[in-house]
Amino acid sequence: MEDLNRKSVNLETATLGGGCFWCTEAIFRRLNGVISVMPGFSGGKKETANYDRIHSGTTGHAESIQIEFDPTLIPFEKILDVFWHTHNPTTLNKQGADEGTEYRSVIFYHDEKQKEIAEKSKKKVEQSRLYKEPIVTEISPFTGFYPADAHHREFYEKNKNSPYCTFVIDPKIQKLLKEFGKDVKEEYK
Repeated sequence: MEDLNRKSVNLETATLGGGCFWCTEAIFRRLNGVISVMPGFSGGKKETANYDRIHSGTTGHAESIQIEFDPTLIPFEKILDVFWHTHNPTTLNKQGADEGTEYRSVIFYHDEKQKEIAEKSKKKVEQSRLYKEPIVTEISPFTGFYPADAHHREFYEKNKNSPYCTFVIDPKIQKLLKEFGKDVKEEYK
């Protein structure tokens, strides 16, 4: 049944970097209307897209997620709203203890419509004073996405008791449930 439904809906793609892709994957897979979330790398070249190389800080990649979503259930604007609220867009090349250009905050837009929505969304968050510091999130054209190795996929779901998941990802998921509980899939509530 799901395959039939997938064919009848025009799905869209969003590519976001909000720090560690283990965190962002765990957050966005919980949202209604999100069909799939793949962790990986964006913003650099294919030949340098692997976990060890990107952490040299010289490849241009950001740890990112690629989200396939049904815009009739969750518009791109809502995805960006969750993005702004579940990471810190004011720290340049840093999320918590993770530091380096690979952890930068970035929206990779796939077309002019996404670019326009991203720019309006960023401006709205800046004007709302949600954050006291200036937002440093890049809005950049999508040039490619390179999936992470299998052991990085569904990391949170497979490692919920690891210290990283307990101390870093769990608080983000609790924030998601508190602020966006009505947008979360029933199985994750």
